Amino acid sequence: MCLLLAVASSSGASSALAADASHGADLAKRWCASCHVVASGQAQASADVPSFASVARRPDFSPERLAFFLLDPHPKMPNFPLSRTEAGDIAAYIGSLRP
Repeated sequence: MCLLLAVASSSGASSALAADASHGADLAKRWCASCHVVASGQAQASADVPSFASVARRPDFSPERLAFFLLDPHPKMPNFPLSRTEAGDIAAYIGSLRP
């Protein structure tokens, strides 16, 4: 019975909790670092785009909203074919940078 309750309660967990921030960091370094500063040791990025740390510090930051934003094509960003899982992982990584 306890196992059934544990499974039932975990099935309603937020997708952000299931996201893999470590995988998001790998994706960010591969796909996002040419424009954004994605990690503290990064030396160079475009001057007119926010760092991932500054995105994470925004008062209205939400990993769920960011993941949705990443799935929608943007005129200022390259159109990367991210899966929902990948977008969630990148958003979780950015969320992990929040102080």
